[in-house]
Amino acid sequence: MSKKVKFVQGNEACVEGALYAGVTFFAGYPITPSTEIAEHMAKRLPQIGGKFIQMEDEIASLCAIIGASLTGHKVLTATSGPGFSLMQEALGYAVMAEIPCVIVNVMRGGPSTGIPTHGSQGDVNQARWGTHGDHAIIALTASGHQDVFEVTVTAFNLAETYRTPVILLFDEVVGHMRERLVIPEKGELPLVERLKTSVKEGVDYHPYLPREDGRLPMSDFGGVHRFNVTGLYHDMWGFPSTKPSVVHGLTHHLVDKLENRVNKLAMYKEYFLDDAEYILVSYGSAARSALHLVKDRRFRGERLGLLELQTLWPFPGDIVREKCESARAVIVVELNMGQVMQSVKMAVSDSEKVFLANRIDGVFIAPVDILNILRLIQGKGV
Repeated sequence: MSKKVKFVQGNEACVEGALYAGVTFFAGYPITPSTEIAEHMAKRLPQIGGKFIQMEDEIASLCAIIGASLTGHKVLTATSGPGFSLMQEALGYAVMAEIPCVIVNVMRGGPSTGIPTHGSQGDVNQARWGTHGDHAIIALTASGHQDVFEVTVTAFNLAETYRTPVILLFDEVVGHMRERLVIPEKGELPLVERLKTSVKEGVDYHPYLPREDGRLPMSDFGGVHRFNVTGLYHDMWGFPSTKPSVVHGLTHHLVDKLENRVNKLAMYKEYFLDDAEYILVSYGSAARSALHLVKDRRFRGERLGLLELQTLWPFPGDIVREKCESARAVIVVELNMGQVMQSVKMAVSDSEKVFLANRIDGVFIAPVDILNILRLIQGKGV
């Protein structure tokens, strides 16, 4: 049986990945450059018995998928910068209440309404720190449509495994460009299904009592068990508590379940790192130009390499340090003022060898832009 091949936008590849992962509910509000995700979900979900609803705004959209997730569904919403800002309170609720859900942010230039039709990667730190309070988050990205598909599937798997919201940080360039996508056959990519509790009806159910492996079994809200869900600090029954031991324990649980698994959660690609003197670190659409430059200069005898990050949070600092240890210089290529560069500087042993190649004007960074920075660095004798 031949695989299905499509020529699609990145936003459509995200939809196909979500459907492959088993999404059955989407709630959202149209906003450039993510609107195609909502449009395609509106068409595709009814065909498989799923539900689509356009909400009145973005915070309502995230609240709607939180409710649907609690009743047992795999859920998705999609937005861009201004809408993502509106979602932050509900995002914090999903973190605290440990509700599996996936949020796509197709990034555009900002702040405020910014430049809606041009690409940016300015929401990286917002994804990590946008909601208030101590917390951890998973944020993934990709530079090409096959990876968009697979990273979207992974996002649902991680959301279900760790009972957490997962953010997909794509950008306008990836969202709107078109390229070939091969849809894997059913069963080719592993899927993580909702872990349901084995506690029988009438028996005391603890919605926030982890198993030995750390996973928290769930019961469909409105089903056979009655339990409390709150954004307040809560005990294992879900009831609010201000006891210091409960607050301390829950905070550590929410952070440690992700931050203690940084290397396990890390997804990345590496190109020509074995002998690279100059290493580019990039992600999303910017990584496409970085890879083009690396291959071109390799052909001319220069020893360049690329580390393409697909997991942005929790930041894979140990991996970045290991991969960049022997480089003469590390050049971070991104479409912002250096948000990932700051994390790279903290990760490597010598922050003075980390440099930035960027654009912040809504124009896609070209290989020549990166090359110009490389030549400046080399001109300084680095």
